[in-house]
Amino acid sequence: MKESVDIRELNERVKQESIFVDTLLSEVGKVIVGQRYILERMLIGILGNGHIHIEGVPGLAKTLAVKTLAQCIQAKFQRIQFTPDLLPADLIGTLVYNPKTNEFIPKKGPIFANIILADEINRAPAKVQSALLECMQEYQVTIGDVTYPLEQPFMVLATQNPIEQEGTYPLPEAQIDRFMLKLKITYPTKEEEKVILDRMTTGQTISVNKVISPNDILRAREVVNSIYVDDKMKDYILDIVFATRQPEKYKLDEIKPYIAYGASPRATIYLTIAAKAHAFISHRGYVSPDDVKAIGMDVLRHRVILTYEAEAENITSEDIIKRIFDTIEVP
Repeated sequence: MKESVDIRELNERVKQESIFVDTLLSEVGKVIVGQRYILERMLIGILGNGHIHIEGVPGLAKTLAVKTLAQCIQAKFQRIQFTPDLLPADLIGTLVYNPKTNEFIPKKGPIFANIILADEINRAPAKVQSALLECMQEYQVTIGDVTYPLEQPFMVLATQNPIEQEGTYPLPEAQIDRFMLKLKITYPTKEEEKVILDRMTTGQTISVNKVISPNDILRAREVVNSIYVDDKMKDYILDIVFATRQPEKYKLDEIKPYIAYGASPRATIYLTIAAKAHAFISHRGYVSPDDVKAIGMDVLRHRVILTYEAEAENITSEDIIKRIFDTIEVP
């Protein structure tokens, strides 16, 4: 009985604390038409303390969506354009010699912000990627022999264009795995595009209000962490992740030849955190199977590594994950 009372209390707490979600989404909606999927996923990233990788052709408002979200939060936003000649110092900063004091003083780079837009992330070389990796994983930056903690909330939203591969560097698997979610953005509907046409061809600047502060986000994160996950839900999440590693144990023998490597324990952690954050933005104090299903593809699509056989047969990681979700029994 006590458990149900606790969940009821938790539900009420989540409803109170998550009021800002609708306000924030409607504020961003003043500029961004449709794209509810990307906006909700960006919120899940912020609430789950994770980074997001966004893939989509040019012109789908990826940069605008990130920028507008940052404008609605009282946080420091920094857009970094990744290019082949970018150096780690351009990202994290460097030591500058001061002839008056005869000392080297740190000059902090643009990474010292709350929301980072890493535009066309795959255009920068390996040294820059490894410098970014420390920021994403350890939430700190090392300049010279001094390590500086990054201010919370800290979130990297990286964009990538799937069409153009000339002059790009494939991201290392270790780095791709650090992204909580990988989103695939598609074209708007005809109705949405008509609204975009009306809104974006007047020459007027649309301004948005700052509706939440970094402290609001940190407080919301505590509530997200306290969201209830039943043991059956934990087993469901584990079954999904383990089915990517040992498909034969889940009567999925037909997909085994296509999987080179399954999802790591990081996938289990992120799937649980993202499901909690999805429950939060749905104003619920407990995780349901729908939360796991809604967010599962975004957490797993970049974590299942395929064999050459899969590529030869035009089978994608999304096909594999969909098959797993269709097969694993829902609690």
